[in-house]
Amino acid sequence: MIFIVVKFPVKPEYADRWGEISAEFTEATRAEPGNKFFEWSRSLTDPNTYVLVEGFENDGAGPHVSSEHFKKMQEEFPTYLSATPKILSRHIDGDDWDDMGELAVG
Repeated sequence: MIFIVVKFPVKPEYADRWGEISAEFTEATRAEPGNKFFEWSRSLTDPNTYVLVEGFENDGAGPHVSSEHFKKMQEEFPTYLSATPKILSRHIDGDDWDDMGELAVG
């Protein structure tokens, strides 16, 4: 699986609307055949930073970055960002989330 984490530094005037601004891109990506998960979170220490956690099948990221919605995102998102996003992208073993071994509920 390809596991990707991206930190998006959003301009303060757009931070509260980031879910709305990114909604079309989010839904289109989640609908891709190779997408496993695509989840946004807001930083607890910096309310202007959103963290995107993505998972793709090993051959799913190529079609993602070639898609029309990805190209549209590349054109539109810079308007709303204060800096270039930071990314971690790795091939990892496994194909989905595992239960945490150090903490169990129930």
